[in-house]
Amino acid sequence: MTFTLPLKKNDDFRTVYKKGRSKAERFFIIYVMKNGLEYSRLGISVSKKVGNSVVRHRVKRLVKECYRLRENMFINGIDIVFLARKGADSLDFSETEREVMRLMTLSHAVIKEKGNDLS
Repeated sequence: MTFTLPLKKNDDFRTVYKKGRSKAERFFIIYVMKNGLEYSRLGISVSKKVGNSVVRHRVKRLVKECYRLRENMFINGIDIVFLARKGADSLDFSETEREVMRLMTLSHAVIKEKGNDLS
C-alpha cells in the first residue's frame, strides 16, 4: 500500500516550484517533481485571495481528501504541490475531485500501465 507524507518546509515547496513540471486548470495549479524517495509528499497552498482562514482550510481539506481517496492510483516517489486559485472556494467535493484527478492525469502521475513515470 502506498502512503503520502505532507510537504511542510518552505524550501521543499520552492524546490518543487523551480524544478517541477506544472499544469494548470481554472481553479488549481499542480506542480509535480520526482523526489528520489520511496514515498510521495503532498503540499497544498491556498492564497489569501481565496478567502478567510476558514474558507482556505476547507479548500485544503477537500483537496487532501480527494487525494487520499485515490492515493493508490498515483505513482510513488514524487512531490506534489497544489495551488488553489481564486474561485476554488465555490467548488463542492465532486467538482474538486474532478479537478484534482484531471490535473493528476495531465501531469502523468496516475498509474495507467507499467512504466508510467515522470521521465
